[in-house]
Amino acid sequence: MKKILVTITTTDSSWRQKIEEIDKLNIKEAALFLTGLNFEERKECYSKLKKTGLKKIPFVHLRSDMTLKEIEFLIKNYQTKAFNIHSEKEFPLKYNLSSYSKQIYLENSGFPLTEEEIKKWVGVCLDLSHLEDDRNLNSSRYKKYLKLLEKYPIGANHISAVRKKVFNHPQFGLVKSAHFLKTLNELDYLKNFPKDFFAPLIAIELENSLKEQLKIKEYLETFIS
Repeated sequence: MKKILVTITTTDSSWRQKIEEIDKLNIKEAALFLTGLNFEERKECYSKLKKTGLKKIPFVHLRSDMTLKEIEFLIKNYQTKAFNIHSEKEFPLKYNLSSYSKQIYLENSGFPLTEEEIKKWVGVCLDLSHLEDDRNLNSSRYKKYLKLLEKYPIGANHISAVRKKVFNHPQFGLVKSAHFLKTLNELDYLKNFPKDFFAPLIAIELENSLKEQLKIKEYLETFIS
């Protein structure tokens, strides 16, 4: 069974508001993406989370400077089962996380993945919006990834919006994918992917409020099962 999770994202300043929504919406389970927070901000985040009724964080997007103690904290307090990281060629790890390699999946971000690097971890965290960008804008990399996905397990997904038109992202260049959803049909690209591309843990990687993400989750559940 596939679990679709609302997500506390940290790519903008709304993460504190999302934490405030947890008890208002009676949310007991969510994903947590820590990529936008430095060490002091992460400590604040953990402190605020402990004051909520959140019980489980099954999936966490690690940041490259995170410590083993932080990973242990998440596993102990929130039963975290899986993590993902970006390529170390893009964001070198500050600490050796190999002791948790059987729980860490490598994400297909804007940086090209190699088979050699995937082998260091338990499998792939497949960001489907990034894959859709490659399908539309980088066919050679898309074909390469299709071959890799035949060989390595997909343990988690990120799901974001995909616009109809290409735009110039300040970090990633020309893309269609976006971290804010305007309309639900910006998720319809997902219907074109095979069922085996969808992992047991699916995180909604959007800056939209948790209230909006709950509606997005309902929509996703109509065609992802």
